[in-house]
Amino acid sequence: MNKKLAQYKRLLALSQAGLYYGKDVFDKERFEEIRTISLELISEIGKETFEETKALTTIGEGHPTPKVDVRAYIKKDGKVLLIEDKRTKEWSLPGGFAEIGLSPEENVRKEVYEETGLTVETTQLRAVFDTNKQKDIPQLFQYYKLVFACAIHGEEAKFIENNETSNMGFFSIEELPKLSEKRTTKKQLLILENKNQIYCD
Repeated sequence: MNKKLAQYKRLLALSQAGLYYGKDVFDKERFEEIRTISLELISEIGKETFEETKALTTIGEGHPTPKVDVRAYIKKDGKVLLIEDKRTKEWSLPGGFAEIGLSPEENVRKEVYEETGLTVETTQLRAVFDTNKQKDIPQLFQYYKLVFACAIHGEEAKFIENNETSNMGFFSIEELPKLSEKRTTKKQLLILENKNQIYCD
């Protein structure tokens, strides 16, 4: 039963992402239908009615909470791995939004592989950054940014440009490229470089 519920919640999350990011009206209709079906399935195995389940899971309703962002801190020869966003041409630590149904470590490994082609192992949670603390970099939503130290597992695969990432490279703190500061700041990289204990905003 718990496995089914997790699958239904994952289906619901995917449908809501489709509704949010989708542009085509017919795709949105299909995602809305998938969302309705997943809500019906969840309500069948839960205590709430369909309408109660819908109210609890509607985007923008219910108790608002910060979003979760996961990032990988990977070092080699004293340099840190950064990726270049295909759209903005700005650089950041590999990572992105946490997906429902995956643990934080599973999420960061997934993001690194999708963006760089690298298989990594997480070794330690290094920092929890709160975007609300970045007063000079306003964001529409509050994010908790979980940064994990990661080690490359096996041979380094040759980078292949993908839908999200146009390049990747290792950089020293002194020679950083233009950063996507909503994702990664120089201050954050300095904290990760200099603090041995877990940092928390």
